[in-house]
Amino acid sequence: MVLIVTSWIYILFASINLGFLTDKILQLKNKNFIITSILGLFSVTISASIWAIFGRINIEFHALLLLTNILVCIKFQKTIAEHYKAFWTELTQLNKVLKSFLIIITFLILAQCASAPFVIDNESYYIQTIKWLNEYGFVKGLANIHLFLGQTSGWHITQSAFNFSFLYPNFNDLSGFCLFLGNLFAIQKLNHYFKNDNSNYLIIGLFPLFNILFFQFISAPSPDIPVYVFSIIFFFYFLENFKKITPETFNLLIVLSLFLFYIKNTTVTFFIFPIILLVLHFKSIAKELLKPALLSILLIFLLIVKNLIISGTVAFPSKLFTSLTMDYAIPNSIQNFYYEQLKCYGYFITPEKYNLMSSWDLFIRWITMPKLNGLFNKISILLILIMPFFILKFKNEKALWSIYFAMIIQLILLLVTSPQYRFFLNYILFFSLFCLICIVKNKRVINLLIILSLIPVVIVLFFSINLSKFANTKSLMEISNFSSQNIIFPYSNSKNKTVFETLQIGNLKYNSPQNNDFFWGNGNGDLPCVNKAQIEYFEKYFHYIPQMRTNNLKDGFYSKEVTKNE
Repeated sequence: MVLIVTSWIYILFASINLGFLTDKILQLKNKNFIITSILGLFSVTISASIWAIFGRINIEFHALLLLTNILVCIKFQKTIAEHYKAFWTELTQLNKVLKSFLIIITFLILAQCASAPFVIDNESYYIQTIKWLNEYGFVKGLANIHLFLGQTSGWHITQSAFNFSFLYPNFNDLSGFCLFLGNLFAIQKLNHYFKNDNSNYLIIGLFPLFNILFFQFISAPSPDIPVYVFSIIFFFYFLENFKKITPETFNLLIVLSLFLFYIKNTTVTFFIFPIILLVLHFKSIAKELLKPALLSILLIFLLIVKNLIISGTVAFPSKLFTSLTMDYAIPNSIQNFYYEQLKCYGYFITPEKYNLMSSWDLFIRWITMPKLNGLFNKISILLILIMPFFILKFKNEKALWSIYFAMIIQLILLLVTSPQYRFFLNYILFFSLFCLICIVKNKRVINLLIILSLIPVVIVLFFSINLSKFANTKSLMEISNFSSQNIIFPYSNSKNKTVFETLQIGNLKYNSPQNNDFFWGNGNGDLPCVNKAQIEYFEKYFHYIPQMRTNNLKDGFYSKEVTKNE
């Protein structure tokens, strides 16, 4: 925990300085401390993405980052200091309940981050993605080694810039830092609600009630956490500025929507909101569109370049833009296999069953799934059905209707691609909170709810809980609890004590986990690392094996077609 606190202090320092610089460049006139930090994370992500095209995100990048921080701090010392003072003053003005909550939740977030990672995707590709970024940057055809590496998220690029791998191997906690920012922002707005009685502030202010859902994701760099945090912040600014918006706030929403999309492409529906605002307020913001347009072009360019380098295609996994591919692109048969598997995973059925079922059959299957998946699927449909009544009765505003229809579009997109509830959870959270604030507005009740929300977090963090009644996946049965052994040093980046063996196929020498029944599992093996079961599977059924393009790992990989005699 102590080491994590130390790293977070530096991350906060760096993100505030760089966020302040970003604000100056884009002329956002932002006064919120948390937004400044998010802007800093965004600028680091963009900078690291550009850097990764040419080399590793390692000590060289940090040297440049530190130098930039020092120069910014010297140049804008007084203004940045005032930013810190204003934030500290705001914290001291919180009531005792909110102060107590912030202290306790900060400790709990740190304790969870110091515990063993729980997210199964951490073992399949989070660790390996970040390792490749730290040691080589973007690598051509990397997805030929492991298909999941083609999903390299912008959040993993951010994590690779802030895991300090050249100093210590176990920093893996940027999602925890993000949840910390989310709770800070929420408590700020809740405190304002007690003064201005604005329901938009109450919606974001009650965001911490869902901490119990987030906690098992923050000891690994899960892209889902920043999506939930940034989404709820985005919705707040959208609601507050729907009727009258300044160019500065519009540009901030552009930054947030771009960041969300770069982190996870399932947030594509968030581009709907700036388009709506542009149509409604074109005259007032038209003259200030150059910078957001250039920023959008830059980010889309980086996204395409990243995908072309790592997977050899413009969008992965997708059947879009297949005419533009590189010579090391994943073979079509394997990419189609992965795309079909991804579609079927959300329904927990085989591709054979999927092809035999009608759209209605798939929907019934999806909504009647057992345990946690089925619960959130049912909540999704329930919200779609009841929200028109809540909106009409309690707050009939066009901004809310815009979010409602975007939610429907999001669900439709997911049903035809990969209908996993976590890709839809940001909308579930927002409208669940909206329903709650329609009923609960008393200050004492709100304070009580905020404090009571800590109880399930404490129970899950310090006591062993069996998730067999809730989880649909066997690998998600055991929750990671905090141990006193991690008060100083956090747990390793991998929850598994895996032993690896070195194998060779053609010109590729790789490390494979032993005694691992998780087909996609890699763990924390040295590069290149992939489960031999995958190599054998794709060789047997698709007749391809991954090979190095040259003798240097930095030059990347391709899939070589093999015959039965090879």
